[in-house]
Amino acid sequence: MKILIACEESQIVCKAFRAKGYEAYSCDILPPSGGHPEWHIQDDVLEHLDEGWDMMIAHPPCDHLSKAGAAHWKKPHKIVLQQEALDFVNKLLNAPIKRIALENPIGKINTAVRKPDQIINPFQFGEPWTKQTCLWLKNLPKLIPTDIIEPQGNWVRPGNIRNRKWNRQQEGARGDKRLRSKTFQGIANAMAEQWSNP
Repeated sequence: MKILIACEESQIVCKAFRAKGYEAYSCDILPPSGGHPEWHIQDDVLEHLDEGWDMMIAHPPCDHLSKAGAAHWKKPHKIVLQQEALDFVNKLLNAPIKRIALENPIGKINTAVRKPDQIINPFQFGEPWTKQTCLWLKNLPKLIPTDIIEPQGNWVRPGNIRNRKWNRQQEGARGDKRLRSKTFQGIANAMAEQWSNP
């Protein structure tokens, strides 16, 4: 199975599928930080959607789509940027690929495109955080939680801190959008395990 992981420079999902023996490639305009440039396409993913992929897992940037920025959505320049982001999402969802999963936080996609098929949290997959993540699915089953544990706090909101350990781990994440947007390993493992043979 040939799998495209769109908008992923971390290669976390790519490596999870590679560990299962699948031909997976990350694709992003940024160089890979996951240590495997031989599995990375550094380019605009829209230029590679028709290259015979069996599955695509897409992580489009949420800068202009997440509800975290909803207070700014009505500003004229933000309206243009948001429409461009929604157009990109629609191109990904309508790609000529049999199986598609698109993930993003709760936000504009939910109302401007369609409601997600599933909302998951890291704590359902062995990671001690809450971070609601929506999944829009095409010919893929909903993910089944693999290891539900007690969450320690919200991954990106310092106001929900429950302990100092969370605060230390989040100091980097709050200021680095690439760190905040990385897929949790537990979720990547579940995708590779459950979507390898849907």
